Amino acid sequence: MADTLKAILLDSGRRPAVVADLENLVDEEVADKGGVSGAVIKTGFAAVKKIKPGIIGSAVDSLLDDFAASLEPFYADYKATGGTDFGGYLAGRGDEAADALLSVTDGRAEQTSRDSIKKVYSKLRPNGKKNVEEALPRLGKLIDKHAATA
Repeated sequence: MADTLKAILLDSGRRPAVVADLENLVDEEVADKGGVSGAVIKTGFAAVKKIKPGIIGSAVDSLLDDFAASLEPFYADYKATGGTDFGGYLAGRGDEAADALLSVTDGRAEQTSRDSIKKVYSKLRPNGKKNVEEALPRLGKLIDKHAATA
């Protein structure tokens, strides 16, 4: 079994499955949103997908290395404590884990030359931390799934 997120998530033989699973996770998280803020998220998500079809999978793939690096300290601590549920571990450190992941997307949003992407991101970002925190259990479960086959 692999001991690092880099070994688990970035292995060339496993990466396409990881990206596909992460793309599905994003779709599931968006679909689960409700209320007014959920409608805003769904509208923004649909707009981004319309601007550039395939962008979610492409974005996940391009962000994966940085996401893995941002979560590596959490995974190392989780492994050191003998954890068996990375999703639960991440949820218990939701504030820190969400900040780590959002630092990656914030940096990318600042660097993009596409004003349409910047505009949509700036509308979604105020609720981003809450949404990322809500996704952490699913994300951890996904990582556990791939770690089991690493």
